[in-house]
Amino acid sequence: MKFDKEKAQYAVDFIENLKLTGDFHGQPFVLQDWNRKIITDVFGTLNNRGLRQYKDIYVEVPKKNTKSSLGCGICAKQLFDKKEPNGLIHFAGADKINARETLYEPLVEMIEQDPALISRVKITDSLKEITNKETNTRLKVLSSDVSNKHGPNASLTVMDEIHTWHGRELYDVLTHGTGLARHEPLRIVLTTAGRDPDRVTIGWELHEKAMAVIEARKKGGDKSKDIATMYAVIFAYLGEDIWNEKNWYKANPMLDIVFPIEALRELALEAKLSRADEVLFRWLNLNQWITIRLTTWQPLDLFDSTVGDWSRNDLLGKDCYIGGDFSTTTDLSGTCLLFPPQAGVPDWRMIWDCWIPEENMKQRIKVDKVPYDKWAAMGWISPTPGNVIDHLKIAERYGEYKKMYKIHETREGVMDGLPVDISLTVTLSQVIKKDYDLDLIDIPQTYTSLTDPMNFYENLLKTKRLTHEDNPVARWCFGNTSIVKNGNSQIKYVKEHKGKSVDRTKRIDLTVASIMACARGRFYELEKANEKLPAGWGM
Repeated sequence: MKFDKEKAQYAVDFIENLKLTGDFHGQPFVLQDWNRKIITDVFGTLNNRGLRQYKDIYVEVPKKNTKSSLGCGICAKQLFDKKEPNGLIHFAGADKINARETLYEPLVEMIEQDPALISRVKITDSLKEITNKETNTRLKVLSSDVSNKHGPNASLTVMDEIHTWHGRELYDVLTHGTGLARHEPLRIVLTTAGRDPDRVTIGWELHEKAMAVIEARKKGGDKSKDIATMYAVIFAYLGEDIWNEKNWYKANPMLDIVFPIEALRELALEAKLSRADEVLFRWLNLNQWITIRLTTWQPLDLFDSTVGDWSRNDLLGKDCYIGGDFSTTTDLSGTCLLFPPQAGVPDWRMIWDCWIPEENMKQRIKVDKVPYDKWAAMGWISPTPGNVIDHLKIAERYGEYKKMYKIHETREGVMDGLPVDISLTVTLSQVIKKDYDLDLIDIPQTYTSLTDPMNFYENLLKTKRLTHEDNPVARWCFGNTSIVKNGNSQIKYVKEHKGKSVDRTKRIDLTVASIMACARGRFYELEKANEKLPAGWGM
């Protein structure tokens, strides 16, 4: 790579000759150090062919830090660049209104303030299009309808607030293969952090990719994760000292330039009084990706903080309890294996297996809005042939468990069998009984039956006595789980609420399997005290 100062300075000079919009209408567009660096790096860094090195630009910064103005400035530069004629510039947002209000209308306002620029373009406001009459470069706002977006050979694509985009179809259409016939295509993502507890959106995917690139380019970073054609900038404060005003500047490069610190102080006071406002403050003002659902049983941070540094191979031959939650068509089916402390295992540990009908998996991806296919490819979920879950496959898996682990199925005076939510498991119950001489023991889905195992599971997590594998399906189910409480302070689980009704697309099956395993495993301490455990347990 090499750096061309003249090209970098030309881009800076063009943008700084523009006028700002909105509340700052008529004022010169003075680049600050942070956005000046973006412009110079993007337009001045060249590859060995003398073309721009960076094709994908990712800028993540909190609200009110002028990222949209930056996008408009880049678009204006490209729209009027005589060295790049016949260009095609696309504006895209979560919807056409978003793209129009945050990018198109401010750009038109910029152009209208400069007689030399307005005389060179034709603005077709009804179509939200701008055409440079000299270079034939066109700019247009796109709707979210992906059916007519295939095949555009865009020279510049600007995607705004991608954390709000529903699904990834539009992103894929706008980026996959587009610009291949262009010498120097640019794709720019301008966004704030998102509220994505499940970590399944295209916004989170791009954030993770950008973070990996940033870390790879640090001294001692993992160079294998670098993407040579990507340029990433993220402003955020990710710690817990959120009331320290010094940390606000880490996330907000335009603080005290575009908006005063008093504005954040007011929001911080509100955030101290309300958990909901605190979430908004972390998200929109400190640029933290939110992992908290206000309606959930436990925050996803608790799940994330208890991921274990071990593998399934470390558990081979070890004693464990097992629980299950089984369905036929709509929900998932899952098992949880719970390993108590024993020789070679210093803490409680959890692993899961999960099944889904293969035939309707694609439809379920659209309805549930989670990547079952990706999880299946990674081995976290097993599709079974047909449109219903094949319980024989689950029975076969149980036979494999018997060979790999020492499953504690019975204990005198405690419980006899495999604890499950037994709904719709007639076939499985018959096969397990016939082939493995084991009964499925129903745990009633009542306050009385569920309170103790749920409290046991919660206590293990909060006291850091339990770790688990980094399983994305289990994480999703954990985040979907809410609770209801009766007048006796007893609890039971429900799916995440959507208003006053249960959201049926939010599966909790692996959480249920975990609680079923805890229904049996919580007697471990009692058994240990009564010296009924095999030699080696708890060592």
